[in-house]
Amino acid sequence: MSIITVQLGQCGNQIGREVFNAICSDVHGTHGLCSKKENESYHDACKERFFSEEESEVPVARAVLIDMEPKVISQTLSIAARSGFWKYDDRSHFCQKQGSGNNWANGYSVHGPRHKEVIMNLLQKEAEKCDRLGGFFTVMSMAGGTGSGLGAFVTQCLRDAFPTSFILNHVIWPYGTGEVIVQNYNSVLTLSHLYKSSDALLVHENDVIHKICAQLMNIKQISFRDVNQVIAHQLGSVFQPTYTAESGSRYSRNPLGDLMETLVPHPEFKMLGLRNIPQMPENSLAYSTFSWPGLIKHLRQMLIANAKMEEGIDWQVRPPCLGSSVPSSHSTNKPLHFNTSIANLVVLRGKDTHSVDLGSFRDPSLYTSWINPQDAFNAWKTPRAFNKYEKSAALVSNSQFLLKPLDNVVGKAWNMFASKAYVHQYTKFGIEEEDFLDSFTALEQVISSYSIL
Repeated sequence: MSIITVQLGQCGNQIGREVFNAICSDVHGTHGLCSKKENESYHDACKERFFSEEESEVPVARAVLIDMEPKVISQTLSIAARSGFWKYDDRSHFCQKQGSGNNWANGYSVHGPRHKEVIMNLLQKEAEKCDRLGGFFTVMSMAGGTGSGLGAFVTQCLRDAFPTSFILNHVIWPYGTGEVIVQNYNSVLTLSHLYKSSDALLVHENDVIHKICAQLMNIKQISFRDVNQVIAHQLGSVFQPTYTAESGSRYSRNPLGDLMETLVPHPEFKMLGLRNIPQMPENSLAYSTFSWPGLIKHLRQMLIANAKMEEGIDWQVRPPCLGSSVPSSHSTNKPLHFNTSIANLVVLRGKDTHSVDLGSFRDPSLYTSWINPQDAFNAWKTPRAFNKYEKSAALVSNSQFLLKPLDNVVGKAWNMFASKAYVHQYTKFGIEEEDFLDSFTALEQVISSYSIL
């Protein structure tokens, strides 16, 4: 089944381009460990998901690019075309001459309704090119105006126009130190609206990715492109083809559907986080060896201690003791900082994946009490290595990983709202104080639900 990527705003368009680059680089890499037949079926499955082929025989990304300013889109189109491996369809983009000025309300209430027909026509045309549509993968920032405001509006329109298709929103969490003064307002409004429209939100935090660039990738002067390439690598490690328990000896055909079925058992819990191991500079790979037991041990501890990368993991955090007479949601046995999960998916790529012992992820003490541990954990595997990593593992987790950042953003936005700071900038575009209050209420409910896992 095909996935249509919807790139929104400057951040969404730049990350989207890096995702397609990472996927193409992986497909065109040499993988001597796999048979020719294995490589061909991997290539075909990838192409069906992400590309269509036109007369030129250069794969064309199944994507729609949207921004209110033309500069980023024209750069994105030309950089992709110059790669020679893939390109965007020159007709599948929309831009204007005026941005949203970092104002969520301008993107959501003005640009969205004004350009709805043209944007939805582009998305409909892209959907009609798919033999079988698996769903939409939207990529956006939470902090700005176009990506967040227009992104929330477009997601709502997609839900109305394609009620049976899956929608996964990939959201970039802003730097804690602040990019724009109203980023917390934009974030609260974005998240509360996406929570209503999409099937799941896959979140990357800018601060975390910046740290990975500095500490794991050893990059001295970190650019936006460096950050975007790390994000793209992590996304590719999940979305490239794999075998699931159900797909048997064929690559899974419905990646978004499989992801939702595996990780989102209840509509109240839609927040997904992604960790990837190992991650290092390309020139270090030749001198590094990894064992599956070591990778799995680290990945599990990253999960339970809520470490976002393999450096600096707190090894003191242990799962809570089961068997207490106190209900687990209020258990006095739960260790401080333990990250309780609803569901986890481990994706293994590389040699000997069939022999990896994943029993430690099936431990019932990792999960909330209302989930059957047999249903809470899944593994996808392929013997084909990913982007020069002989062995690699990714973990997609529906857990309490975002509780603290979410609580911080809501708290900061509420403090600003209580003193009426900048509210007039939103009300002039039609967002009322009541809309703010509804958004706060919705997210406080999300925080409460995740808190009592």
